[in-house]
Amino acid sequence: MKNIFELVASRSKFSIDTMEIDKDHIHCLISSFPNISVFSIVRKLKQESTYLIWKNFENLLRKQFWKERTFLSDGYFVATIGQVSAETIRRYIENQG
Repeated sequence: MKNIFELVASRSKFSIDTMEIDKDHIHCLISSFPNISVFSIVRKLKQESTYLIWKNFENLLRKQFWKERTFLSDGYFVATIGQVSAETIRRYIENQG
């Protein structure tokens, strides 16, 4: 999943500074320009990674997702860096998973 997210980011106008994956969620520290909405970043990551995962692992996924081609949940949580430094957030993310 990390490689897929990094591939999507490399073809986009944002970058993933730090990322760790836990059993049921992903923590990312993302840098982007102010004119790119958080929603568009999340949508791009979810849509393109789901497409690539299905493209490469369809036989395995059909056993679990027989009704529709889904992989990631609809929800997400976003917070901007305000009262803490980027380094503090980076250390927090690196200690997940």
